[in-house]
Amino acid sequence: MDKKFYVYIILTERNTFYCGYTDNVEKRYQLHLKGMGAKYTKANKPVKLLWQKKFDTKNEAQKEEYRIKHLSRKEKEKIIFG
Repeated sequence: MDKKFYVYIILTERNTFYCGYTDNVEKRYQLHLKGMGAKYTKANKPVKLLWQKKFDTKNEAQKEEYRIKHLSRKEKEKIIFG
């Protein structure tokens, strides 16, 4: 069975978005909630997992994460809410 990778976006208590990638979204989100997922989510507590998308390779997921991180808030909202 091939491993899948995911890009995800979390809403923080400061009403900001955090974007990351992982091979296990639920496990990674739980780390964010414990303050161990990333420096950003340690300082900006996660409120809700808003969006995720599956990719076949780590490279594809990393490229999409990079792309999303460079979008404006309005562009990120279009991805999340359609």
